[in-house]
Amino acid sequence: MKRLLIALLVLVAAPAGAERIKDLAGIAGVRSNQLIGYGLVVGLDGTGDQTSQTPFTIQSIRNMLAQFGVVVPPNVNPQLKNVAAAVVHATLPPFARAGQTIDVTVSSLGNAKSLRGGSLLLTPLKGADGQVYAMAQGSVAVGGLGVSGADGSKISVNVPSAGLIPSGATVEREVASPFADGGPLTLQLNRADFTTASRVTQAINRSFGEGTAVSRDAGSIDVRAPQDPQQRVAFVSIIENIDVAPADAPARVVINTRTGTVVMGGDVRVSPAAVSHGSLTVTIAERADVSQPAPFSRGETVVTPRSQIEVSEEKKPMFLFGPIVTLAQVVEAVNRVGAGPSDLVAILEALREAGALRAELVVI
Repeated sequence: MKRLLIALLVLVAAPAGAERIKDLAGIAGVRSNQLIGYGLVVGLDGTGDQTSQTPFTIQSIRNMLAQFGVVVPPNVNPQLKNVAAAVVHATLPPFARAGQTIDVTVSSLGNAKSLRGGSLLLTPLKGADGQVYAMAQGSVAVGGLGVSGADGSKISVNVPSAGLIPSGATVEREVASPFADGGPLTLQLNRADFTTASRVTQAINRSFGEGTAVSRDAGSIDVRAPQDPQQRVAFVSIIENIDVAPADAPARVVINTRTGTVVMGGDVRVSPAAVSHGSLTVTIAERADVSQPAPFSRGETVVTPRSQIEVSEEKKPMFLFGPIVTLAQVVEAVNRVGAGPSDLVAILEALREAGALRAELVVI
């Protein structure tokens, strides 16, 4: 109890510009799990699957009806327009208990035009281990709209072939969590960094005593925690709210070649270098000169091809980077010569090849 009071006093005097451990790390084993299932959406207004092209929809309908004692003759192929096969997926949050509800997303699997107005029939949702963890059912809320005409024209707004069922699944099986085992907890940093891991360890030890936290590597920190569940929850609550100044991000320039977006970190530096960047334009024009003879001279018309070549080079001044250049100075120098995003990419790549760019260049 005394250690908890000391930790609360430490939280009052938080360093400026710091972040909570809650925003820097998570607890190992406390995670969400993905669920997936296959089901049928019924009650559509003629926008369901074309069963002649989606045989799995007919097979699903036969299996469902057989469970209710309805047998469809093998030689009968029902042409249904109000049913659609769908994939249902959801995320099971940590510590979810049986009886709680979660949201589910329903997406058309076949060629259904829209799921608007449909209802999902009872669908089991399974985890990666093949076990059923939730059951989904309910009306599908579709935000999209699709309208088509007889001549083939159509208008679509958003995606009408997928929708959401708020609180559409009920949890049936709980996922075991190591949090209640009573052993030590492991904090996992969202971004592995030795400096941040060291600072988090020191902050926890200042609050609860030396040896409470031990850094395992750049991304993991082992923390001794109380075994009593109530004290364990209070202990983690205090740790999450401890403020720590994270390490500065590495100097990095990220270039998206598809969109021309360039993002530079605040620690990007450029060593002394002179840069000149311009564009060369070559224009070639072809024309034909016709020479007509004088009247009654018995001459012949002569066609002479003429080629006109012009070379123009855009004049841009050379700019010089000093020995210590900040990000603001880099941007100012590039803007001064009127370089666009593609020009900036070329300049940065050339600076890296010259060894003048003191940052990692990442091209995506």
